[in-house]
Amino acid sequence: MYFTQDHENAILEYCTSTCNKRRTVLYIDWIQPAFDEMVDKIVYTYKFTTLPNIDELRDECKIWLTTILEKYDVSRGSKAFSYFSVITKNWFIHKVKQTSKRAKREVDFEDALKQVDPEKIVCYNPYPAEQEFKDFWRSLWEEIECWDTNDMKENERKVYEAIKIILNSVEDIEIFNKKAVYLYLRELTGLNTKQVVSQLNKLRKKYSLFKRDWDDGKI
Repeated sequence: MYFTQDHENAILEYCTSTCNKRRTVLYIDWIQPAFDEMVDKIVYTYKFTTLPNIDELRDECKIWLTTILEKYDVSRGSKAFSYFSVITKNWFIHKVKQTSKRAKREVDFEDALKQVDPEKIVCYNPYPAEQEFKDFWRSLWEEIECWDTNDMKENERKVYEAIKIILNSVEDIEIFNKKAVYLYLRELTGLNTKQVVSQLNKLRKKYSLFKRDWDDGKI
């Protein structure tokens, strides 16, 4: 009884509402708890617990559900519970297939180790991990500050400024998971989830270029 008619109604209201504050209340009070319970039950019912990183995948799936929440269309004749249950199950099935393919490609570590001469293995740390971590975030912050906002459209600039606020206030705000980040970004920008995700994708491309240069030693 974790997904009642009240939860169905909350999703319907969420999809039709244009008030971000009301949407946030609906999501936190009704939708998120139902999604959390639904994902956990599907994982155990269909034995997805055998996936090696199931705890991370559970969280990832719950976050993904928030990004497609607005795609639910009651006019298609399916209940919200049925709709989100099916796509959640299919999401995990896809992850099972990915894991299976990856397992076939990867060489078992112990088998590979048998082919290596232990005396020839040299382990060293050329650079303290903690200092590298600090340098990475310092360089990333400098990179973000240099992004040209003149080329950004209004929504992209809103998300960009919101990200800067979050990164600059990490010690002062309570954000425990990705779902909370999305909700916080929506509060800061006044945009809905779909708009936030769309603009984040643009900024991710810029971050990917930075990360590639960092990994290649160009920064």
